[in-house]
Amino acid sequence: MKKVYFITGSQDLYGEECLRQVAEDSKVIASYLNDKIEGVEISYQATVRDEASCVEACAKATNDPDCIAVITWMHTFSPAKMWIKGLQFLKKPLLHFHTQANEKLPYDEIDMDFMNLNQTAHGGREYGFMVTRLGVKREVVVGYYQHEDVIEKIKKFIDVARAVDFSKNLNVAMFGSNMREVSVTDGDRVESQIKYGWNVNYYGIGDLVALVNEVTDAEVEAKMAEYAELYDINTTDLDAVKEQAKYEIALAKFLKAGNFGAYTDTFQDLHGLRQLPGLATQRMMAMGYGFGAEGDYKTAALNAIFVEMAKGRKGSTGFMEDYTYDFTRGDEVVLGSHMLEVSPDFASNKPKIEVHHLGIGGKEPPARLVFDGVEGDGVAVCMIDMGNRFRLICASIELVKQPKPMPKLPVARIMWKLKPDHATGAAAWIYAGGAHHTVVSTALTVEDVRLFAKLTDTELVVIDENTNLAEFQEKLDMLDLLAKLK
Repeated sequence: MKKVYFITGSQDLYGEECLRQVAEDSKVIASYLNDKIEGVEISYQATVRDEASCVEACAKATNDPDCIAVITWMHTFSPAKMWIKGLQFLKKPLLHFHTQANEKLPYDEIDMDFMNLNQTAHGGREYGFMVTRLGVKREVVVGYYQHEDVIEKIKKFIDVARAVDFSKNLNVAMFGSNMREVSVTDGDRVESQIKYGWNVNYYGIGDLVALVNEVTDAEVEAKMAEYAELYDINTTDLDAVKEQAKYEIALAKFLKAGNFGAYTDTFQDLHGLRQLPGLATQRMMAMGYGFGAEGDYKTAALNAIFVEMAKGRKGSTGFMEDYTYDFTRGDEVVLGSHMLEVSPDFASNKPKIEVHHLGIGGKEPPARLVFDGVEGDGVAVCMIDMGNRFRLICASIELVKQPKPMPKLPVARIMWKLKPDHATGAAAWIYAGGAHHTVVSTALTVEDVRLFAKLTDTELVVIDENTNLAEFQEKLDMLDLLAKLK
């Protein structure tokens, strides 16, 4: 199980009795958080009381592969110069927990001993200054440790920290390369690995074809039985469906063998395949794999990371593309879809397996899942390579019910409204250089994306109900200027 280290700051000034109480209080808080937060162990660590113990604690966290983050709490005053070297060792996401062992002041009994022991208000500021001075990116959570809203903030931090840890170990397979002549989906793969840990490598489509050719009839029949249980099979072309079943089986074997968490393909490189993987890729996304079409490795990686971040939450997360608009004044809406590859995680009704002609790629008609999309508040996020840095663009959106049937559109789709309005939201996205491929999620929020950007030191621009185009463009100009000055 992954761990989050709980480290308490103090010092020797008030004696051993005080330090024993500090340790006892820390154990109580760590134990309480353990009971309330699932999926990780909140690991109590010995109290930091001088530079040596600080270095030891931070180095231990950095070198522990099971440690995904560190929570620090300044119980008493903790002279922050002693934290300098330790914080320089620390390479894990950091949360500064500004809490207390007591919720209420004991007004009738409070004395100087109590004051000296319970100094979060004092020690937290000393420590906070040093973290700021060192430029360490961190989250700050303030409040009594038993309050539900405080627990929820810590949980969200841990979700993002888990995703950052996942990112650092993410392998992405590119079947083929980037779509020819397309710019925004491309990127610096070496810099991606330096900054985020993504190990992105090219594989010939023949590597997958070889596995497809090894799939047995028994494996296909078992997969077809699974499809019949989960979906309505709305086609008589079962051979096309079986072909996709082979692709799914082969993809699962390839990705598992290489410990891949995400992959891309492109319709321009399908040599040896009879169809573009459609149903197969939809199924792989449903299993949690990230995907990016046309060689879009950045979106594939983000897809996998955001699915990891959203684990345990209600909502849908997956690869998406802005396709076309309804420009009806006052009721503008975006139709999001792709040629085939939309995760069934977005389905609002039971998906149907259908087979239809695909006017691109020059292959046989592929099988795919067709469904209408979910509703709810969400985000659409993309990553672009600005040449000298990566930029995350996050738009707050509202997924809406499809206004009318689309009987001649045989693909899965979702629809959403832009904020603060269609014209402003779309213009801001374009000014920021936003891509047509995104990761859409109703499980995550702008604050989740903001925290991920902070912990990975990634430039972020947000488009929401408060966006003003003039101010937005000024911010973009400022970000460009700051990047040039670095």
